[in-house]
Amino acid sequence: MSAEFFFRLGGMVIFGILGAYLGVYIGNATDQSPELAAVLLGLTGMLFGLIMTPYFTTRPARRIRRSLLSVSTQTLASGLTGLVVGLAIAALLTFPLSLLPAPFGKILPFVAVVVFSWLGISIFVMRQTDISALIRLTPGRNGEEGSSSNQPSYRTILLDTSVIIDGRIADIARTGFLVGTLLIPRFVLNELQFIADSSDNLRRQRGRRGIEVISQLQKDTSTPLRISDMDVEGVREVDDKLVVLARQLRCPI
Repeated sequence: MSAEFFFRLGGMVIFGILGAYLGVYIGNATDQSPELAAVLLGLTGMLFGLIMTPYFTTRPARRIRRSLLSVSTQTLASGLTGLVVGLAIAALLTFPLSLLPAPFGKILPFVAVVVFSWLGISIFVMRQTDISALIRLTPGRNGEEGSSSNQPSYRTILLDTSVIIDGRIADIARTGFLVGTLLIPRFVLNELQFIADSSDNLRRQRGRRGIEVISQLQKDTSTPLRISDMDVEGVREVDDKLVVLARQLRCPI
């Protein structure tokens, strides 16, 4: 049984109890039968909980999870760092702002937390590339530049269906020419599997060749390969999804 089913049952029970209590209160306030009002509103609450609970529990959580999966690790780390910096600045300003006369002393500390948190996230996410480059160029303990400044192994390279079917990407990766991590989104893999299952003999052969190429890339340890569940909401075509995903991850295709 899915988690949504249990949330529906829990919501049905909770809203049914709340509806029954509300029915008793309304019945006593309006000189009507509290028992009848409790039963009617209890049943209404149970129906409401059964239908509506997923819309403010599991489904928003699923959308948040999909959004987080579509965000690159670099962007996520930059946003969290910006949030911490913004909260730290707001914490330093909270005490002097709280000394202001009412109502400013009560309102402005909360406003400072919201504003500086938003500013921190916005600035760090917008300038994440510059910040990452600055960190990579920071001298190490021995005064030498970090090895990552000369070896951009952090780079991600998206692979589309056609380049996987073509097969030459495996030979190029084997030579060490590609520096970075090869990323195959799950929707590209699904399209490749759909081609491999095609009734057309030529398409089926091309799809199976693409799957063999992925197997070769996974066995080759010189260039890391990663298959990701990241997806793009509101876009149906695979090529369009790749373009949007490449913009989000700031990586080449």
